[in-house]
Amino acid sequence: MRHLYSLAWLPLLPVAFLYLLWRARRQPDYLRHWRERLGWAPVGERPVIWLHAVSVGETRAAVPLVKALKARHPDHTILLTHATPTGRATGGELFGDSVMQAYLPYDFPPLIRLFLRRARPVMGVIMETEIWPNLYAACAHRGIPLFLVNARLSEKSARGYSRFRALAAPALRSLAGIAAQTMDDARRLRDLGAEEVEISGNVKFDVTPPTDTRERARGLREAFRGRFVFLAASTREGEETLILDALANLDIPGLLLVLVPRHPQRFDAVARLLEERGLAYVRRGAKQPVQPDTRVFLGDSMGELAAYYATADLAYVGGSLLPLGGQNLIEAAAAGCPALIGPHTWNFSEAAEQAVACGAAQRVADAGDLAETVSALAGAPPARQQMREAGLRFAAANRGATARVMGMLEKPG
Repeated sequence: MRHLYSLAWLPLLPVAFLYLLWRARRQPDYLRHWRERLGWAPVGERPVIWLHAVSVGETRAAVPLVKALKARHPDHTILLTHATPTGRATGGELFGDSVMQAYLPYDFPPLIRLFLRRARPVMGVIMETEIWPNLYAACAHRGIPLFLVNARLSEKSARGYSRFRALAAPALRSLAGIAAQTMDDARRLRDLGAEEVEISGNVKFDVTPPTDTRERARGLREAFRGRFVFLAASTREGEETLILDALANLDIPGLLLVLVPRHPQRFDAVARLLEERGLAYVRRGAKQPVQPDTRVFLGDSMGELAAYYATADLAYVGGSLLPLGGQNLIEAAAAGCPALIGPHTWNFSEAAEQAVACGAAQRVADAGDLAETVSALAGAPPARQQMREAGLRFAAANRGATARVMGMLEKPG
C-alpha cells in the first residue's frame, strides 16, 4: 500500500509546486527556501534534535517543549521544521537564531532520504497530528526514534484517516511513542492502529506569554482610553462579516471592537471590508491613534495576541462561529480574559467543554446569540470577573503536560 502511495506522489509533485505558485500570489514567502521542500535541509555541526510544527499554532505550542529540550540537551541543535511561511516566521520571532529552521519535504521517498541524510537527527518529534507514512517508515528504517506528541485527533479527522487505515496504522505503530492530549484522542489513535498511547494533556497550557506582554498590554490600554474592549481573536474568513453585522446595532457605551484575523495575509482584505462598510477604524501596524469615533481597532500585527487578551474586557475566540473547528481558547483563559466560543470547537473539544463547565467560557449558538451575550456581559462586571477568575484557575489546573512529554521522550530504550 505504501508503495502505491509513493507512486502517487510522482504526478502530485508538479501539482504541489503549482500550489506554491498559487499561494505565492498573496504570500511571496511560499517561494522562498523552496529547495528545502525537496529535502535540502540545513546541515548542523552538532547532534540534531528535530521537531516538526506545521504552522503557527503548533509552533507556539512547541515553545515549552523546545525550551525543555534545549535545557536538557545544551550540546544539541534544535531543528524546527514547518509547512507554512507563517509557521516559519513565528518560529523566527519566538526563537531567533537559537534554533535552525527549514521546511519539511514532501512525503516522497527520495526527498525524505535526502532530508534525513542532511539533517541527521538523533530524535524526531512531531507536534499534534501529522501522519506521513514514508517519513515515519524512513525514520524507523534508520533507527531514528520518532515521537508524536500533543497529539489530537477529532472525530472528523479520524473518519478521514480511517479511509487510509492501511497506510496510517503501520505508520503509527512505527513510532517510538505517542502522547495524546486527551482520553478521546488516545482512543481514536488506538482505533486507527496505534498500539501504545500515553495521555499527557495539552502542552499549550504550559505556554507562557512573551516577556513584554505586560508592557504591551499597558500601552494598548492607554491607547484604548478606557473604552469597553471586545476582542474578536483569530477570526477566519467569513467571520468578520458575521461579527460586524451582529454588533452593528448594539448600544454599548464606548464599545471598541478589536479585530485580529488569524492569518496575516488577510489583514488587507479585512481592512477593505471595514472601508466598504464606512466604519471608522485604525490599524495597529500604522500606529494610528484611537479616536473617540473609532469603531474598530484592526490588530494587523504578529505575536501580540497575548497582549490583546490581557487588555480585553471580553473576547470571542475565532474559527468557531463557522464550521472551522475553533482556535485556541487556552490563551484567553491563561490571560484571565472572559471568553465566548461558537458551536464549532472540535479542534479543542475537551478544553472547550471544560472551560464552559468551569465558567471560564460561554458558548453561543450563532452571531445573533454572540451579540446578545456581549451586550449582557458588558453590563455585568461581576459576571465577567467570575469568568476571569475561573479562566485563571482552569489554566493553572491543566499545566504540566510538557514534563509528562519529556518523561516519555527520555524513557530508556
